Amino acid sequence: MADKKFELTDLSSGKKTDLPVRSGTIGPDIIDVASINKDHGVFTFDPGFGVTAATESKITYIDGDAGVLLHRGYPIEQLAEKSSFMEVAYLLLNGELPDAAGLSGFTDSIRHHTMINESLLRFFNGFHHNAHPMAMVSAVVASMSAFYHDSMDINNPRHREIFAHRIIAKIPTIAAAAHKHSLGQPFVYPRNDLDYCANMLNMFYAVPCERYEVDPVAAQALDLLFILHADHEQNASTSTVRLAGSTGANPYAAISAGVAALWGPAHGGANEAVLAMLEQIGTVDNIPKYLAMAKDKSSHFRLMGFGHRVYKNFDPRAKIIRAACHKVLARLGRTDNPLFELALRLEEIALKDEYFVQRKLYPNVDFYSGVIYSALGIPRSMFTVMFAIARTVGWVAHWQEMISDPAMRIGRPRQLYTGSIQRDYVSVDKR
Repeated sequence: MADKKFELTDLSSGKKTDLPVRSGTIGPDIIDVASINKDHGVFTFDPGFGVTAATESKITYIDGDAGVLLHRGYPIEQLAEKSSFMEVAYLLLNGELPDAAGLSGFTDSIRHHTMINESLLRFFNGFHHNAHPMAMVSAVVASMSAFYHDSMDINNPRHREIFAHRIIAKIPTIAAAAHKHSLGQPFVYPRNDLDYCANMLNMFYAVPCERYEVDPVAAQALDLLFILHADHEQNASTSTVRLAGSTGANPYAAISAGVAALWGPAHGGANEAVLAMLEQIGTVDNIPKYLAMAKDKSSHFRLMGFGHRVYKNFDPRAKIIRAACHKVLARLGRTDNPLFELALRLEEIALKDEYFVQRKLYPNVDFYSGVIYSALGIPRSMFTVMFAIARTVGWVAHWQEMISDPAMRIGRPRQLYTGSIQRDYVSVDKR
């Protein structure tokens, strides 16, 4: 904490206030405006919280201008190349990379908590066959609080750890059950002999009538996607988890709120929108026409999967997943699929188009993840669910950090009121 000050002057009254400036380990300084209302009788106005730091965190750092993403200080490029999703999960939760024994113990704990209560499993039968999987996942995650209330004391560190392992272990099982319900197929129980991603694929695709062999290329691709989606600082869904959790709500309710927030097309639904856009474009020959529409301000067509609110340069995750996308398509023999051919051609043309290059509208992680999920045979309605499985780790890490902070306060944003001033009620016969 440096002794920097930011002087605020009210030009109408001449009153001055010195606002403390807080410095993090890296990144821009933060002006502490907590005293503005007390000293000047005003609040700050920042729709969308674009320049507001609502919390202090040690988990993830993003430099959007430089295209940097760090988890606990480790670059995403190194984690994607050398680590595994389970190791990254441990890192986000505990702050340090595990040693061999620590990783083995954590992995075993997750592996042996994957089953869900049979009564909870039967909840899926109450949903219509064409219910969106995110609706089922959100509801079932919230319902978990009715089954594990014996270990939900948020002030108990051991209970917080049990919850963390439990939800990370069970979210793939819940997602797979939602998928099987949509297909009208029997649920497939988890297998403790498989790793996290292989187990998820087995629950998704195995059927009782024949043996299913997990494709190691698919499991490896999924593990990479989960690493890239594990956390992304104070995004909309993470902020939702923190806001819900700040009330003291049980952690399953907070994670369920995060699932619901992620469902939005502007957030977790973006990779689903990429596939819809590709289908709308139709063929490679139509790409110039649609790129022209994307440049036309009067057109309602948007080029989905390009650009990012935070990154003003190339999304570092997109660089990683781009290489993986080409590799996966080649290894799975899917390069002759017209949709994938269209995606790769659109990427190639857009990266050479001066309009998009000047505006730094590069393909982001959503552009490639949707293509990979589709190549793995995952239906489009499940794309956001896959995102939720990965992001659960980040949500839990942020929830734990917030709950263990002695300075935690309930979230309570302010507003600029522009409605009617006080007026008197008039009875209905006189209106």
